[in-house]
Amino acid sequence: MKIGVYICHCGLNIAQVVDVESLTEYAKTLPDVAVSRRYTYMCSDPGQELIKKDIKELGLDRVIVAACSPRMHEPTFRKTVAEAELNPYLFEMANIREHCSWVHTHKPKEATEKARDLIRMAVAKARLLEPLEKPEVKVTPKALVIGGGVVGIQAALDIAEVGFKVYLVEQSPSIGGRMAQLDKTFPTLDCSACILTPKMVDVPRHPNIELLTCSEVIGIDGYIGNFKVKVLRHPRYIDEEKCTGCGDCETACPYIGPPHEFDMGIRKRRNAYVPFPQAVPLVYVIDKEHCVSCGNCKVVCGPNAVDLYQRPEVIEMEVGAIVVATGFDMFDPKLKPEFKYGVYENVITGLEFERLSSASGPTGGKVIINGKEPRDIVLIQCVGSRDEKVGNLYCSRVCCMYTAKHAHLIREKIPNAKITIFYIDVRAFGKGFEQFYDRVRKEGVIYRRGNVGEVVKSADGNKLIVKAEDTLLGELVDVEADLVVLATAIVPRKDAPQLAQLLKISRDPDGFFLEAHPKLRPVDTLTDGVFLAGCCQGPKDIPDAVAQGSGAAARACTILSKEKITLEPTISFVVDENCDGCAYCVDPCPYKAITLIEYMRDGSVKKIVEVNEALCKGCGVCQATCPKKGIYVRGFKLEQLSAMVDAVLGVG
Repeated sequence: MKIGVYICHCGLNIAQVVDVESLTEYAKTLPDVAVSRRYTYMCSDPGQELIKKDIKELGLDRVIVAACSPRMHEPTFRKTVAEAELNPYLFEMANIREHCSWVHTHKPKEATEKARDLIRMAVAKARLLEPLEKPEVKVTPKALVIGGGVVGIQAALDIAEVGFKVYLVEQSPSIGGRMAQLDKTFPTLDCSACILTPKMVDVPRHPNIELLTCSEVIGIDGYIGNFKVKVLRHPRYIDEEKCTGCGDCETACPYIGPPHEFDMGIRKRRNAYVPFPQAVPLVYVIDKEHCVSCGNCKVVCGPNAVDLYQRPEVIEMEVGAIVVATGFDMFDPKLKPEFKYGVYENVITGLEFERLSSASGPTGGKVIINGKEPRDIVLIQCVGSRDEKVGNLYCSRVCCMYTAKHAHLIREKIPNAKITIFYIDVRAFGKGFEQFYDRVRKEGVIYRRGNVGEVVKSADGNKLIVKAEDTLLGELVDVEADLVVLATAIVPRKDAPQLAQLLKISRDPDGFFLEAHPKLRPVDTLTDGVFLAGCCQGPKDIPDAVAQGSGAAARACTILSKEKITLEPTISFVVDENCDGCAYCVDPCPYKAITLIEYMRDGSVKKIVEVNEALCKGCGVCQATCPKKGIYVRGFKLEQLSAMVDAVLGVG
């Protein structure tokens, strides 16, 4: 056996702390090491060429690179080894940057000793490595996009344009999401509906998109390239094929009661309704929960589209990739009772203000509160963001700018209004944001840096008093208001835990879906074939969210465009002669990749476990729980791990 050891300086990341030269000489003394070299940047083209040259000229059997984290460059070096016609899984990596130089900056001697241990362990394991081959699975060339907001729409259209079938699933009666509720978008002040509506209309017209509204995903099985999905489609009690969107059913409905969800409850709606005038599909819905069963809607419906006997339907589909674009919820300001939201009618949220300001809203775009136009208006930022008390430590990113937009819209609609914004910090980070912020300040908007303590009624009951600390002046202030607008935070959706469990993906400490790597794989998840886009992954504004939607679509297409995909071979393998079917490994498997099967042999029932190679991620939980050495992870056998332990302990 001939092992090659290659030690990277990583510029000064490693070499400034670890004695790379002595490490190189030490590696030469280890068993079966035929060559040991060092290079400034081993991941560079010259560094990789050095490895390939030695493999060919010296006939190396194994290769070890002592450098940075395997997560960063293990695929790079495996490819290098493969290009030199050596099996890529006869390669081992020792992390002497994150594990040595970065954590022992002021202890070079100890860092060098630890690096020796890591290289010695890598050599011990490398001597027992075996060549592995990647398994292949076929791909179903269809995609599922969960969520019909602007991000889901963008992802669905991008995938469909490439030529693949897309199922777009949306819980609400219409696609459009939160963006459809907005009046204008910052910083350009474009009409939100004017931007969004054409894209919404494109969805049902596209031959490769099947739109499923009033629907939710209730089951997901399978693996990358071959997901089996169950979707529960709730009844509209209106036949989508027959409905013309004329609205006669709504006019005939005698009962007005439920709050209008799209208008944030500012007004009430009838039991037969359409979410908003530009809804897609423009098909009415009957709210059976509040319906009084008068039958008027059925009588007046010319196309005979009303069907009060519709039942829920479960639709099953097979897809190769999934894009999650489920969006976000707004923080409930009732959790901050000092602001009196829900107590005083003239304390509203930013999204409620959007509906007041919108021409399609309940007041036709007029800012009217309690029948009057407000004159003194206070906007409060960071309601539910950067707040330890409610557990949201993050910045919601969009609040500073949508508050500035609200101030501008108020100035347009009520020119003589006194507008005060209470802020902690102003974060105008995006393209054109700083210029828009400056523009709003020049429009006579008062920005006061301070923390709002509470909102109370004035002595005469005609005004609100916003009590705050002006942190620049260092004094307490009382500001009168006819209207208080709360810039509420972006928070994860309430159903995020259930969906995360279905998809077998993780959530970050804030509750948003967790990406595989924040910089290198920002739209991937740790479940292969499942991608994230938009605010379900974290707060962001519309351009960033849409860009991520296109990014997720592109990643999905890298799977759908292949007839077969290869999987990592470092996964679990069952040793038939040792496995007795005890099934200790089945329940602990976090990926549900192991099943217990029974079969007949010699006239009796035998049990054994079976591994789904496409689901297994090689985490090793099964290997740790097996008492009979009946299952192991390729590349991490007990013998290989034991050799590493013996090497670091100096045994043998």
